Amino acid sequence: MTLSINEYFELPDGFLEATPATLHQCVPGPALIHLEGQREPAVAVVLLLHGNEPVGLHAVQQLLRHYTGRPLPRALTLVVGNPQAAALNQRHLDDQPDFNRIWPGTEQGGSREADVFAELCRRLEGRGLFAAIDLHNNTGRNPHYACINRLEAPFLNLAALFGRTVVYFTRPRGVASMALARIAPAVTVECGHPEDAAGVDHAREMIDAVLHLDHFAQEPPRTGAIEIFHTVAQVRVRPGLQVGLDAQHDVRLEPDLDGLNFQLLPAGSRLVNVHADAQDPLIAIAEDGSEVTGEYLERAGQEIRLKRQAMPSMLTLDTRVIAQDCLCYLMEPLTL
Repeated sequence: MTLSINEYFELPDGFLEATPATLHQCVPGPALIHLEGQREPAVAVVLLLHGNEPVGLHAVQQLLRHYTGRPLPRALTLVVGNPQAAALNQRHLDDQPDFNRIWPGTEQGGSREADVFAELCRRLEGRGLFAAIDLHNNTGRNPHYACINRLEAPFLNLAALFGRTVVYFTRPRGVASMALARIAPAVTVECGHPEDAAGVDHAREMIDAVLHLDHFAQEPPRTGAIEIFHTVAQVRVRPGLQVGLDAQHDVRLEPDLDGLNFQLLPAGSRLVNVHADAQDPLIAIAEDGSEVTGEYLERAGQEIRLKRQAMPSMLTLDTRVIAQDCLCYLMEPLTL
């Protein structure tokens, strides 16, 4: 299939009624949908970069129904990511890269998909943006939280509109919010499990709040208004090893593993159990790309434990997501 950007200047027929499974019938691939509002430049809202994370579509549909028959407070550009994967409720198709790892700045360049998102960014930069919001769900149990990759006041204030919990990260590379941060304040918002209706409401409320803004304050949020955590490592399962809930797997997950998300765990806390034959089953990668497994993880018999205090995020029991992305991220509190 030839991949290109579909660009619309009004809402495509059927968009408001579409489900994630049927959206590809009216928006067949990556798309820009430009909608007029009372002020310019537009707020960009990125949705369905991962096809199994429908919160963006549902939140935007709710928002647009709310404004039926009246103008949007500010222009809105919808960036539709991967409706083909959404049709099958998959993060991405087997022959596709991860659509939230191939934006400008990626370490996975050279693909037709990366070229498409580079062109998409050029078009957005040419039009200008007021802000950018990339909407996601989690497969594991996590609170709602916002992620930024710059600690400047407009980014902090944008994140604070979503809630108190803010994660600062500079890796993985090639994500939408990092690429769009070159144009305007940008944020990734994580809205809980795909079936969490409260996540849809929360996302819609945030988009609406940003559409009503005139400007971003140049002073950071007041002390105590937000809690910031810095992502210090991504933890992956070594390629070739099998992950699951049963003892025969190389890496065995406890059924309540994702209950550790956003808990500040002391050194010595167990993450996973491993088969006796599994050698170096987990790998920790720092934000500069270096391997830091020995700094954060240690083996004690058939357990992998934290070597130092850390807070996990995005722990999941979804083995497909673990294989396509990672087991979790490790974070530490950050004081500005």
